[in-house]
This record gives sequence, structure tokens and C-alpha cells, in this order.
Amino acid sequence: MDTPERFSNLPEYAFPRLRKLLDSHPAGGETINLTIGEPKHAMPGFVAGVLAENMAGFGKYPPNDGTPELLDAISGWIGRRYKVDVGPERIMQLNGTREGLFNAAIALSPETKNGRKPVVLIPNPFYQVYAVAAVEVGAEPVFVPATEETGFLPDYEALPAEILDRVTIAYLCSPANPQGSVAPRDYLARLLHLAEKHDFRLFSDECYAEIYRNAPPPGALEVAAEEGIDPERVVVFNSLSKRSNLPGLRSGFVAGGPEAVRLMRRLRSYTGAPVPLPLQRVSERVWSDEAHVIENRALYAEKYRDAEEIFSGVNSFRMPEGGFFLWLPVEDGEAAALKLWTETGVRVLPGAYLAREADGFNPGKGYIRVALVAPREETRRGLIQLRDCLYT
Repeated sequence: MDTPERFSNLPEYAFPRLRKLLDSHPAGGETINLTIGEPKHAMPGFVAGVLAENMAGFGKYPPNDGTPELLDAISGWIGRRYKVDVGPERIMQLNGTREGLFNAAIALSPETKNGRKPVVLIPNPFYQVYAVAAVEVGAEPVFVPATEETGFLPDYEALPAEILDRVTIAYLCSPANPQGSVAPRDYLARLLHLAEKHDFRLFSDECYAEIYRNAPPPGALEVAAEEGIDPERVVVFNSLSKRSNLPGLRSGFVAGGPEAVRLMRRLRSYTGAPVPLPLQRVSERVWSDEAHVIENRALYAEKYRDAEEIFSGVNSFRMPEGGFFLWLPVEDGEAAALKLWTETGVRVLPGAYLAREADGFNPGKGYIRVALVAPREETRRGLIQLRDCLYT
């Protein structure tokens, strides 16, 4: 039976690839898993109670776009966090942001742009759903390096006008996964004006925005409002997975201009998998509470300080501005991950698995990604072993 050719060139996903690299070799010590970015801190204490109060909701079909109360809660959070008035009509709940990052491209990327094949811009390295979305809509993915030379952010402004005039979507993640770089306000402003000039949308993945070291990262919605940018230029994604340690809730949102949200809602009415009603009630409460977010951020701050102390003598070490990953330079990411596993039992992810080769260069090859999600003492032990194995 024939299969779709458009997906035939997808590389194997990062974690099956990692298992192939490591699992045929014995661990060199107690296993400490610093690979996957699955939050391990405690979820908010009130979640179980809210869920129990709303169990009857499992007997009803949930609203596709989100309950009015949930959309109001998200709108209120956006207003408090970014000082922007984004009404519920400009918001749609998501079954986790991966769904939204994929389906929004289907809803919003046209089949052609200026009579030619469209382009989707993707920072390199990147969250892999961006590339699959580009393939699904028949666009040409253009992987733009986000390296130390560019502040670990993609320099979309440097692309030729011939490419920019074909762009329908530009993906951006801030704080970035995996590098932890934060897009400053002026960077976002320039990018949004570039989108206006060349008529494309910015898809801003802000799932790590509530985990940061110093100042809260600026958001695309607030910068667009300050700059007077057409609201249709900006589509923002966020979730409760990282902010609230609820990755299994599968609850997020997308916010954008009225027309963009109308189109996404129309597609979702046919294809969407809405969040069950009891989980929407939980989400409503979680978006309305900030105390647990502050506590969560304090736990990551402890791990930031541990990492800074442990790697203080490593000249190549760079602290992330946000998120919960370290992006550590090594000679070869695969070789380093294998050495670390076989000599210590610590598991990390080779950076090349999060990037693509473009123009003969994979910008993740000389890095490993280290997740700071395990309990503090376990994370600390893993980081010390990593330092001693790879940097001394």
C-alpha cells in the first residue's frame, strides 16, 4: 500500500533515536535522566479538588473552543501578564500546544504566496512539530540557524527578500527550546515589522515564558500592541505544562487576531480534539492562580544557582535566560552523550537530534541538551557527574 511521500524524509524522532544510541550499552552508574523536558515539580494542590467537583462533566461533550469561563480566565491572565486586552473571541483552548502549533499552520498557511510555493521559517534547532507542520501544508521549510553568533535567536531579517516574500509563517520560541535564549523587545518589534513588510504571520511559541531567571520575557502580543502591529500578524501559543507542572493535563491556548482565530475555530470544529470539560474547569482555576507559578519559578531558580556554581570553572558554560534546559557545548553531542551514559549513567540529549542539517551544517551537533526538571538533589548529582566526565 502506498504511503504519503511528504513525510518520507522525516528523521527519526529524538527520543527513539536516543534509545538506539544508548540502550545497547550498560549504564556506568545510577541512572539520572536529564533528557526529556517533562516537569517533575508538584502540580498545584487544588487541582484534585477541582477535578473531583467536576467529574460529571465527563458525561458531556466538551465545547470545542473552550468554555466561556476558561476563555475569560485566559483573557484575564494575558491582561495581567502582558497588559494587553485580548478578548475571549480572540482565544481558543488547545489540547496541548503541539496540536495548536500544527493545526494553526493548516488553518492559516495558504497554498501559494505571490504565485509561488510558500515558505515556513523555522529556527534551527527547534521544536520538531514546526517542521512537520510546514511539510503538511506543502510549504518549503527554511531552517535558519540560531547560534551563538546570532544570540541563539534566528536572524530572519538577514534572509533575502525573495525568500521573505514567500513566507506565510515564521515560528519563534522564546524562551527558546533548547538554548534558553529570550527574544528582547526590540528583536520582537523588528520581527513584527518584518512580518508587516513581507505579509506573513509570526507563530510565537511562549510555553516557557513563566520560567525565567531575571525579568519576565516580553511577549509577542504586548509588543505588537505597543508597536501598532495588525493583530492578524501574531499568533501566540502557551500552555499549563511548564508554567503549572501539568503536562498530562494537555491544556493550552492559542491567541491571535479575530480572523485567524475564526479560521482556526472553523477547522477545529471538524478535526479538533477538545479538552474534556472537567479538565477545562481545572484549567480555568489554574490560569487564575499565580501563587503556584511563583513557587515553581523559585524551585527552578535554585537549580539555576546550582548549575552556575557547578559549572563556574567551565569557560564555555552559558546560563540560560529562561526555560529549564542547559545548552552545553561539546565537541560532538552524540559522542558526549554516549560517554556520559557509559561512564556515569547520566542521560542527556545530543543537540543534533533537535536540529536539521542545512547548507551542510547542523547547529546542534556540538551541543547537548540537559533538562533541569528532576528533583534538585538528583539534578545536582547529575550535573556534577556531567561536569567531571565531560569538562575536566
